[in-house]
Amino acid sequence: MDELEFGKATIVYEDQDGDIVEETVDNEMVVYARDHWMLKSGTDDEGNDLMSQIPRDRVVRVDRNVEKFEDQAQTVRRRVESFADDLREKLPVDVGDGTGGGPRRSGDRHEPQSQTIPVEEGDEGDGR
Repeated sequence: MDELEFGKATIVYEDQDGDIVEETVDNEMVVYARDHWMLKSGTDDEGNDLMSQIPRDRVVRVDRNVEKFEDQAQTVRRRVESFADDLREKLPVDVGDGTGGGPRRSGDRHEPQSQTIPVEEGDEGDGR
């Protein structure tokens, strides 16, 4: 491995044509999530980041130059927590009522109610 500049990452992977590609980018431009390495590939006309997803099986190696691994891990953790917070805001699901009944949609405003159904003995019994 050649000496990487501080704060940089090199990802080596197989592209769709089977060629080996080596790209060196800022550490923040390459992340691993959901069994894929994701590489920022640009920005669209509206300023949104464009990401290329590379399946982990096609990645040969990722080299990084970081001062402390703990700092890098904290950055990844903050990104995941931020992503989870964004999802919580966008999805119409509450965490539930604490009774173990599972999540409820935020539009579900009715509380569960119990109901008693009387059982009467009928003529169709089993002879007991």
